[in-house]
Amino acid sequence: MKLLLDENLSPLLVQRLSQAYRGTQHVDQVGLHGRPDPELWEFAANNGFVIVSKDSDFKQLSFLHGHPPKVIWLSVHDAGTDAIGSLLLNQRSRLESFAGNAIESLLILEMTA
Repeated sequence: MKLLLDENLSPLLVQRLSQAYRGTQHVDQVGLHGRPDPELWEFAANNGFVIVSKDSDFKQLSFLHGHPPKVIWLSVHDAGTDAIGSLLLNQRSRLESFAGNAIESLLILEMTA
């Protein structure tokens, strides 16, 4: 599963997640920094990415359009990069199950205390 990390997430996550999620990219790496959400949506759909974002706009796009692409929405408030990386790694089996599900379009991951 390839993740496309939105610009509201640190590009440093790519290296941390690269072994677990091969092909993961940050929007900066694919020339989409500052581009409108529909452009990211189209890029992800056309290139087999799952979008990971803290931006509720992608959650709404998922409700409106379904998939592809699938969306992982992070409800993590002001959690730092290390905490977000750990969350995505610790939830790997859940993410893989979600990615393989033909029906689900949106997965919400929440930070637990």
